[in-house]
Amino acid sequence: MSSSSDLDRQIEQLKRCEPLKESEVKALCLKAMEILVEESNVQRVDAPVTICGDIHGQFYDMKELFKVGGDCPKTNYLFLGDFVDKGFYSVETFLLLLALKVRYPDRITLIRGNHESRQITQVYGFYDECLRKYGSVNVWRYCTDIFDYLSLSALIENKIFSVHGGLSPAISTLDQIRTIDRKQEVPHDGAMCDLLWSDPEDIVDNWGLSPRGAGYLFGGSVVTSFNHSNNIDYICRAHQLVMEGYKWMFNNQIVTVWSAPNYCYRCGNVAAILELDGNLNKQFRVFEAAPQEMMMSDLGGISEGQISSGGRSSASHPSASTIFSIIAVL
Repeated sequence: MSSSSDLDRQIEQLKRCEPLKESEVKALCLKAMEILVEESNVQRVDAPVTICGDIHGQFYDMKELFKVGGDCPKTNYLFLGDFVDKGFYSVETFLLLLALKVRYPDRITLIRGNHESRQITQVYGFYDECLRKYGSVNVWRYCTDIFDYLSLSALIENKIFSVHGGLSPAISTLDQIRTIDRKQEVPHDGAMCDLLWSDPEDIVDNWGLSPRGAGYLFGGSVVTSFNHSNNIDYICRAHQLVMEGYKWMFNNQIVTVWSAPNYCYRCGNVAAILELDGNLNKQFRVFEAAPQEMMMSDLGGISEGQISSGGRSSASHPSASTIFSIIAVL
């Protein structure tokens, strides 16, 4: 990539929901890799910062997010993963965030979600979208290689631990997260898997089996112990649809932030982002989905049934364990 002016042009192109050339994607990913490889598994983030949950390829809704939260680099952003799959614009969504990361590396932090995975994206749409838009799987390969370099979590002012999914019985301290070798496909189990897949659950006190088939359910006592041991105020995570956009649990010890409004173009939920000022005072900003006609103008022959299911058939979602088994025999 020859200059910041080239990058600025590409950012403006992506903001118009226009994909980059394959050669430009390759160059962008190589530059991003140089930046991301230097980041920690627990990446330090300074306040003020705005925290965003799942996006899932809902590009026009991400544009609404930026309208509410402000443009990068004026606003410092932390995105908690799941940039791709389900929605129709995973390519443009992820590449815009990646281009912003390369252009303003200190003003946007991207951490890995469970959908930043070769296996999961072959089931939930990103692989097919890359093939459809580029005629080959090269762009999918460039992007999924980048997934391996994304940080696993972030720590805001040493007080707010941010992660896509949740906690792990294999992890009691942040230093244990720092020792993980993250430059790999998301494993089927273990600490790295749990950080991306686990969920808090009211009816569980300690640990429970997750219906997702990966990660764990964890209860209030687990969160209390983790927060106390690591001297943090609370955990901020994403990973679960919240109809109101955000949800506190366990006496405000953990909060879920969800940033994909009208999820899969059918759920009817609002979305939220969490703004923290320099003193870590909180303000949730709730927003609705972009007008659907904006999205529809670009979709051509995609059927109404595919829209309601995020571009796939309307079959129920397979569990993680089922997906891992399917991919293993392909």
